[in-house]
Amino acid sequence: MTAHAFPAHRGVMFYRGLGHVFPVYRGIMFYRCLDCDAEHGTEDLLYTCPCCGGVLLLEDRRFPELKKKGGAYWRDLFDSRAAAKRPALRGIFRFYEITAPVLEEEDILYLGEGNTPLIEASPALRSLVGRAFAYKNDGQNPSASFKDRGMACAFSYLRAAARQRGWDEVLTVCASTGDTSAAAALYAAYAGGPITSAVLLPQGKVTPQQLSQPLGSGARVLELPGVFDDCMKVVEFLAARYRVALLNSKNSWRILGQESYAFEVAQALDWRVDKVCVFVPVGNAGNITAVLHGFLKLHELGVIDALPRIFGVQSQHADPVYRYYAAPAGEREFRPVQVTASVAQAAMIGNPVSFPRVKALAERYRAVAGERAFQVLRVAEQAIMDGMLSANRHGHTVCTQGGECLAGLRAAVAAGLVDEDESAVLDSTAHALKFMDFQNLYFDDAFPPEYGVKADQALVNAPELLLSPEERKGLDESAFVRESALRIARRLGLTETTGGKC
Repeated sequence: MTAHAFPAHRGVMFYRGLGHVFPVYRGIMFYRCLDCDAEHGTEDLLYTCPCCGGVLLLEDRRFPELKKKGGAYWRDLFDSRAAAKRPALRGIFRFYEITAPVLEEEDILYLGEGNTPLIEASPALRSLVGRAFAYKNDGQNPSASFKDRGMACAFSYLRAAARQRGWDEVLTVCASTGDTSAAAALYAAYAGGPITSAVLLPQGKVTPQQLSQPLGSGARVLELPGVFDDCMKVVEFLAARYRVALLNSKNSWRILGQESYAFEVAQALDWRVDKVCVFVPVGNAGNITAVLHGFLKLHELGVIDALPRIFGVQSQHADPVYRYYAAPAGEREFRPVQVTASVAQAAMIGNPVSFPRVKALAERYRAVAGERAFQVLRVAEQAIMDGMLSANRHGHTVCTQGGECLAGLRAAVAAGLVDEDESAVLDSTAHALKFMDFQNLYFDDAFPPEYGVKADQALVNAPELLLSPEERKGLDESAFVRESALRIARRLGLTETTGGKC
């Protein structure tokens, strides 16, 4: 990348690579309705089409101009920005021109999101699965989930809107199974000023670790009996009648931020993804929407020469998208399902609000790359838990949704859907520590019957008490150390050494 000189100041010549300068390009963003194709400006925060109530997707009217520069230009620019020092360009806005190119630098909120590592499976785990693959570990985002990508974009937009329109109060609301509320509360707390946060959770359906996050960030945490779908209906009702900013995946600005997942995968693989299968848990369908749209953008710009194959994965306890695509093409009709208990809590959604986006983008995706380019799999709860524990036992930090993706990969390999010369990228959407209660239930073989999960003793682990409190009584420090060490040596099969003495 050619360096550009700036005017000398006090006898010093400053140089900056092109990728380190905040972009001058500004797009013209608009909402496009995926049902009636109507277009709407971004002066107001819209969630559904005012004309027909359809789902919206944000697009840039000037996007065709970006294509004139060619794929090599964009690859070089994005690679150069990987070393940027400016906070506004260090996270998801490294890909500013294809994310939300209407924001000013002062409005961009950066808390360290994005740039999560792509970790190759250990040799033993790769051998167990039968294919080369890697985990994209989005649990290393600030609030420990992929939702931070979308929140960084959504809150940057809100900061810009509040500044430009003089808003003195912006209440953000979301329904959540845990990760959305944690991310929304964190970013609202940091943004401060007129922005505050309230989150709505299904009572008893969020792990204690996830519940602690919005509480710790100071959000108003409200609970209702039921499941996520029930909470989602309530916040949609609120957003339609009150001045609140909805932060679920109906918010198209969130989808833009989450597209960075696809951009980072492509960049980590040096922009060559033609033999790659990307596995994504479906959930509310916002993330798989973003992944599809992100790769389509890169392909349209010529940044990548071919599209990777996308596999959506759902639990058999919440599988409406799988059921839709499992039906013959001419007989498909989307029907919500009644969910039952699932360890993949973020995916336990029977009526994903972003399904219309998935449907529209999957059609575009398949038109470019063929029918095999997008598929949806269904896996058992047992396979999800076994997948999470198998991955973590081999050196990863995978959540239940990451276990769901591993179960999907294994099912795809068994069914001959992944070719021998293909590798896979698996999405671990959150950090394993958020789901320790499920691990404990597994190790204790104590899952309630509705989950359908039994412990595989080969994966069970538990601490061993070497010396009881009663046995320690009466032992002085020297005797305690000697007795403890001897018991450890016997338990671990250690051999005593005699060398090294003076």
